[in-house]
Amino acid sequence: MKSVTLGRSGLRVSRIAFGTWQLGGDWGRFDEALAVTAIRRARELGVNFFDTAQAYGFGASERLLGTALRGELTRNRDQLVIATKGGLRGSDDGVVRDASPGWLRAGVDASLRALGVDHIDLYQVHWPDPKVPLAETAGALSELVAEGKISHVGVSNYDTAQLTEFAATLPVETLQPPYHLFRRGIEQDVLPYSREHNIGVLVYGPLAHGLLTGTMSEHTTFAADDWRATSTVFTGDGYRRNLAAVHALEKFAADRGITVSQLAVAWTLANPAVQVAIVGARRADHIQDSLAAADVSLSAGDLAEIDAIMATATPVTGPSPESV
Repeated sequence: MKSVTLGRSGLRVSRIAFGTWQLGGDWGRFDEALAVTAIRRARELGVNFFDTAQAYGFGASERLLGTALRGELTRNRDQLVIATKGGLRGSDDGVVRDASPGWLRAGVDASLRALGVDHIDLYQVHWPDPKVPLAETAGALSELVAEGKISHVGVSNYDTAQLTEFAATLPVETLQPPYHLFRRGIEQDVLPYSREHNIGVLVYGPLAHGLLTGTMSEHTTFAADDWRATSTVFTGDGYRRNLAAVHALEKFAADRGITVSQLAVAWTLANPAVQVAIVGARRADHIQDSLAAADVSLSAGDLAEIDAIMATATPVTGPSPESV
């Protein structure tokens, strides 16, 4: 597994991070034993970077990750980079954004307990909270760094104005934005800004939440407790056009001896502003396929052909805390 320095954080991480949103309850039921095996298999294959969040089941995903990695977390803690996110809170009205100092501090303590660790390598604000000044959020995280509870600070789903405002109080070390072939908005300003300021970028959703796996069709259905069951991304004419684009990408990938999933992940890593792609899996064989993407090189000609295939596709957005 190839490794890279994650921007100004200085963290040395695998180019593929194992993501755990799918283990928090928003994607339907799953076999926990198989998920633990997938996490451990990723580690065996060289992944040292694992990304989770308090809001992924409000402790469920973090606990499962801690269980799967308990042996190495006990023996070789410094060999692993554990990233989690905070700033979301459950309420009677569903999940709400709360990046207030008090909730962030409580969230860090809850994450430490759930993961079973004494510090978090990278703590990220999950979503910007318009009700809390960014200076207050940044100031609270600066205090937690000073206390040794977290080592590095990043943000997720921030735009350039928010990055700039946050950085006025505390440097932004990493950014976790959504990025895949059907969602390229960050290419306009967020990625250039991150590259200019040496912000480490770890992108989520490189497989477009399953759309770029090549396993979906017009007849695909989702369990009622899977957020995709009510998402417009997976219905209508736009979905059908995007399936056609995926079929064309499958042929392109097959001609090069790789899968469409590997192509999709490799495409995100081909952007010079992106250091890491986060890929989730519930089974060991699925993560093995994705990890091979780190070794796929795409030429300028390949990228141009991919752009041509995507010319008729429909851009999509993704879920927000309020929509899941």
